[in-house]
Amino acid sequence: MAAAPATFVVVALVAVALCGGVGRAQDMDNEWARYRGFFGGGGTLLPQSDVDLLEFPLNLEYLETEFFCWSALGYGLDGIDVNLTGGGPAPIGGQTAALTPFVRDVATQFCYQEVGHLRAIKQNVRGFPRPLLDISAANFGKIVEQAMNTTLDSPFNPYENSLNFLIASYIIPYVGLTGYVGANPKLLTPQARRLVAGLLGVESAQDAVIRALLYERGLSRVASYGVGVAEVTAHISELRNQLGSRGIKDEGLVVAPGQGPEGQTVGNIIAGDQFSLAYDRTPEEILSIVYGTGNPAQAGGFFPQGADGRIARGLLM
Repeated sequence: MAAAPATFVVVALVAVALCGGVGRAQDMDNEWARYRGFFGGGGTLLPQSDVDLLEFPLNLEYLETEFFCWSALGYGLDGIDVNLTGGGPAPIGGQTAALTPFVRDVATQFCYQEVGHLRAIKQNVRGFPRPLLDISAANFGKIVEQAMNTTLDSPFNPYENSLNFLIASYIIPYVGLTGYVGANPKLLTPQARRLVAGLLGVESAQDAVIRALLYERGLSRVASYGVGVAEVTAHISELRNQLGSRGIKDEGLVVAPGQGPEGQTVGNIIAGDQFSLAYDRTPEEILSIVYGTGNPAQAGGFFPQGADGRIARGLLM
């Protein structure tokens, strides 16, 4: 009978050891949970940080898809591939734009390029349903008035003509490409970096096409507003800098003497820093801009109910 206490002690020690082991296992489980991601199309396990950074730009890709497709085709993602919407709500205010055949051709290509971007991202991460988007003429009009710091007698309508469409297009893709530049050095896996590089290449090309078409019309007057195209782009870029609150990361089509490439031109057909490198933005900056509030926690603008994904949801009030 004397062995009973010894047996009890042994059992107790084993129990303590097991409990400690369980605790350590739980700690390790919690630690690894930070790195658990989603198996991409190539079977690579992406860390959660990469998943978050790849999912976040879906917000901008949804926005660009809907605006370009509605403008060019008269319908959006629901009419192209409803599965890509993830069951999300239809956008507000999309309509066919009155475009010249050339600009409609460009817009149509942009439309289907954006559809491809959605497919590419969703082959690598699960993503989320299309958030509620406001691509109405009224919303674009508010943005332009905010940029011009005035109330226009004739509200700006991006669907009214080709020039207005190009000015509205100037508002969107550039923000996304700065986000890709900002995300790239934070990505941990080659798979994620390759995807972002591919997306950045095409988004940058789209922005270059838009800026080139507007640059050609730089001195043209925007109907009823009494200002030139270059001046409007400068105001839009200045607004984005103000909303982003991180200094100059945006430039119009014409800049002050000494501020162009190598200080040699005032023409600024492609925006870039002092070394003509693309500017970068964080998700917080991007949300502050596309919400139109200057605050990543306060939804509005193109995203009346806020953007989606872990990063955006984590910042909302």
